[in-house]
Amino acid sequence: MTCFLLQTLAIVLVTIVAGSAQSTVFTVDTHDLTVLLNAQKSFVIYARNNADEYVNVTLVKQHENHLDLEPESFVSASGASLDQTVVVTGRQAGHVEITASSNSSDKSITDGLFVRIVVAKSEAIIYTSIIFGWIYFVAWSISFYPQIWINYRRRSVEGLNFDFLMLNIVGFTLYSMFNCGLYFIQSLQDEYGDRHPRGVNPVMLNDVVFSLHAMFATCITIGQCFVFERGMQRVSKIAWGLLLLFVVLVIVSAGLAGGSVIHWLDFLYYCSYIKLTITIIKYIPQALMNYRRKSTAGWSIGNILLDFTGGSLSMLQMILNAHNYDDWVSIFGDPTKFGLGLFSVLFDIFFMLQHYVFYRHSNNLTISNVTVNTDTTKELANSEATEK
Repeated sequence: MTCFLLQTLAIVLVTIVAGSAQSTVFTVDTHDLTVLLNAQKSFVIYARNNADEYVNVTLVKQHENHLDLEPESFVSASGASLDQTVVVTGRQAGHVEITASSNSSDKSITDGLFVRIVVAKSEAIIYTSIIFGWIYFVAWSISFYPQIWINYRRRSVEGLNFDFLMLNIVGFTLYSMFNCGLYFIQSLQDEYGDRHPRGVNPVMLNDVVFSLHAMFATCITIGQCFVFERGMQRVSKIAWGLLLLFVVLVIVSAGLAGGSVIHWLDFLYYCSYIKLTITIIKYIPQALMNYRRKSTAGWSIGNILLDFTGGSLSMLQMILNAHNYDDWVSIFGDPTKFGLGLFSVLFDIFFMLQHYVFYRHSNNLTISNVTVNTDTTKELANSEATEK
């Protein structure tokens, strides 16, 4: 009886192995392709076929009118390898996903045959968009340092709102968790791939670098608050309450993920939602503080100008891409990213009005008082040294 079971198991295993060996697996040389209107690009389909039958493969276009494919179908001969070149001609701007179907009973053989194609109106706009992307990345990255420099030069953090700093460090910490999780942890990448089989990981290396650098620069600014003169400034009770709420949400979400109630990818999404909330509210404490003091002294306008540059170019890049790819749904269909950018830019404009219009004379008077007080302190110190 035991020998019979072993023989049966061996036959089953051999059948499975033989069947998998006969499967035809189609792949492509690239999953992403950009082609201009009325221009041509190509991709190559590879197949290693050991099957005993011919396989007819038909390419399926997500949108029929955006592009032409030549050929739209082909045959993979039995027992032969295949290198099939497909020529793509752009006809209408937009995003198109190419998949495939076959007459094989094994439908999984074409799972790897998909190409995300972008049909663009102008190559110049593509390069302009890339340049804008690098400029706003640099502008946002260095926007932290004018505040650090002004704190160091004044040996004071008076005028810099501590609630803003606390919200900033919490937001960038959560943003770093999201980026590092999706970029470095393979299990999270696999989970994202399962949910979006033909999607692209939304986190790139520059996202990781920016978020970690933002955490680092914010920590330096917070450290200055412990070293330099800060007057009577403290973190408000409202800010502490918000911090407690965010911490509870993160801990509860992490606990649910640890207990397999939700997925860890969902935990990262919840962290990103908290970050978005912080982005909306973090400028309010500083704006109120400037209003109550009737001055922006101690609050770096350089930070605002750079943030305004980055935010404006980010939105302009989205508008250019929407025009170039005829993809206005990316802005108006899902307005979160554009709306957050616009919200930040509007706050930057308000800060510029506070600095250059509303409290311009107060800022000059405050700077003069700071200079006078500094000079007086130096004179008193010199007099005391002379007397000794």
